[in-house]
Amino acid sequence: MNGLLIGRFQPFHLGHLDALHFALSKVDNLFVGLGSSNKPLLKNNPFSAEERKKMILSSIDDSIRNKIEICYIPDFEDHKKWVENIDTIIPKFDIVFTNDEMTKYLYSKRGTRVLAIPFTRRDVLSGTNIRDLMISDQPWEEYVPEGTKKFLNEINARERLKNL
Repeated sequence: MNGLLIGRFQPFHLGHLDALHFALSKVDNLFVGLGSSNKPLLKNNPFSAEERKKMILSSIDDSIRNKIEICYIPDFEDHKKWVENIDTIIPKFDIVFTNDEMTKYLYSKRGTRVLAIPFTRRDVLSGTNIRDLMISDQPWEEYVPEGTKKFLNEINARERLKNL
């Protein structure tokens, strides 16, 4: 059985890693859709799709790597076109993992099984919180996997965020 997990992963954090593990406990293969892949770098979207892919791949074990495929999901202003476009990008999947109400609605309406992802430490494990910590020079490293931390330091993400 194949699943689909869509997220922005701005940046990829420990909650996202838990979401991957949760989804993979339910399916054989998982398509990881990098949402907003066509958006320019902005304060709330500071990392490109390719950078987010690198964060994920540097943060997972080889045992997971061969069970996932990372795909780029561009945004559309029209929800129907967004879902139709995903159909052209992602091969057949049986279940969508999401906590986003609109995504849940759109796929439920189509008859696709949708499963909510248990949140892990949502009070601190959010991309917004981690970006805010980086901008304000507060500790953030404990909230991301080691591979993501290394990558973000290599690209000097803190300075990028401050300049956006």
